[in-house]
Amino acid sequence: MSSLLTNTSAMSALASLTATQKSLSQTQSQISTGLRVGSASDNAAYWSISTTMKSDTSALSAVSDALNLGSSTIGVATAALNSTLTIMNKMKADLVTAQTPGTDKAQVQTDITALQSSLKSIVSSASFNGVNLLNSTASNTNIVSSFSRGTDGTTSVGTIAVSTANITLTSATSASGILSATIASATVGGASVSLGGSVAGTAGSGTDGTSYEASSILGFKLTSSSTTSDLSVMQAALDTAIGQITAAGASLGGTKTNIDNQSTFVSSLSDAITSGVGSLVDADMNVASTRLNALQTQQQLGVQALSIANQNSQMILKLFN
Repeated sequence: MSSLLTNTSAMSALASLTATQKSLSQTQSQISTGLRVGSASDNAAYWSISTTMKSDTSALSAVSDALNLGSSTIGVATAALNSTLTIMNKMKADLVTAQTPGTDKAQVQTDITALQSSLKSIVSSASFNGVNLLNSTASNTNIVSSFSRGTDGTTSVGTIAVSTANITLTSATSASGILSATIASATVGGASVSLGGSVAGTAGSGTDGTSYEASSILGFKLTSSSTTSDLSVMQAALDTAIGQITAAGASLGGTKTNIDNQSTFVSSLSDAITSGVGSLVDADMNVASTRLNALQTQQQLGVQALSIANQNSQMILKLFN
């Protein structure tokens, strides 16, 4: 039946064309944004997951920055320890020289004093971003190392603790610090010899204002009246300190390895999450391009179909001619 009031053919053609244009708009959006799921209306579940994981990726980026900062802090401390060991070995050589008959001990002390000043300068300047692991009274320093999300949605931040108890070289407290601690006595030839008398000098202070005991490595002093026992005590103190500093370097080396390994893992984890999110929401451009061509053809055919359907009403007029 032909009707002027109801054109079912045009209605069908219009509905088909509207659906085609809607699909075409979605496909064009995918191509322009590169996203198959760009908003919650596209796919609420995938959009929610991707939004949460993108937030976690940002947190992991901050963790990576913190690890890099921690690695740099450890690196500065390690470099300072290496320089300290070099200076300590020179002081050890000076003490050996001082035990040679006919050596002017005062002249040897001139070199030792210069080396002590170098030690103070090295330790006080071994700072990165305001953190000095070698000149600190803090029990430990925490480096952010991880970010994780539990199955219940709760998040947590992990840290790597750097204990400064055994790596501190100088401290405001005279009783602590490998270089600034008081050396009460040492056993030489079976007898206990105190660091005092000709061995002890005047307590000094570093560029950081820290005071050092006269009987510490940074404070002891060699004089012309220093005996062989005195030199042996100083030698023993240096050997002990060198061993402690070497152990401190090994400890920092292990911590830096831990940080580097964690940094590599965080980078891989971030890449994996990014890849996973991409598989959920990214558009397949090959499919989108093919679909765009098909929809553009369907759109053209839909326009022609609607035009033909609208012409049916005009055919009715010929019946009255």
